[in-house]
Amino acid sequence: MKKNLITILCHNRPGVLSHVAGLVTRRGYNVESIAAGPTEDHSITRITLVVAGDTATVEQVVKQFQKLIDVISVEILDYEDALTGELAIITIQAGPGRRNRIVSLASLMGFRLIDILADRVTVQVAGSARDVDTVVAALTPFTIIAIARTGLVALPRRQNTVRQES
Repeated sequence: MKKNLITILCHNRPGVLSHVAGLVTRRGYNVESIAAGPTEDHSITRITLVVAGDTATVEQVVKQFQKLIDVISVEILDYEDALTGELAIITIQAGPGRRNRIVSLASLMGFRLIDILADRVTVQVAGSARDVDTVVAALTPFTIIAIARTGLVALPRRQNTVRQES
């Protein structure tokens, strides 16, 4: 099933994210990730969703979002024409003998060590979803204890993306 990237600009009010998530849940849409945060204007929040579905499903999702009172605009972004990013924090089981390999991987792959304990190391990786997936795969041989991922955030690269205003 195709993954679709949708960004929603809405008024930054209590419950907005809950309303968006509730609509998605009630309609039974398959959301792969959802991320929200303030924009350059702190009175506006940008919500980014990755939704699995065909074109008709995505168009229906957009129509439903446009009905929400706090929604300012809804934009469907093409992955190839969007700037995307994700953050992950990963804790790996790694005693002193394995840390050198992790440090070497960090240098090679561009992630940061953010915490070191006697039996584990925690790293942070920022980049595209593919970048995060690549680092996770490279760290799998070390026994991953926990992963926390933010979900995808995105902005259009150009102004000619499909935009639907409500």
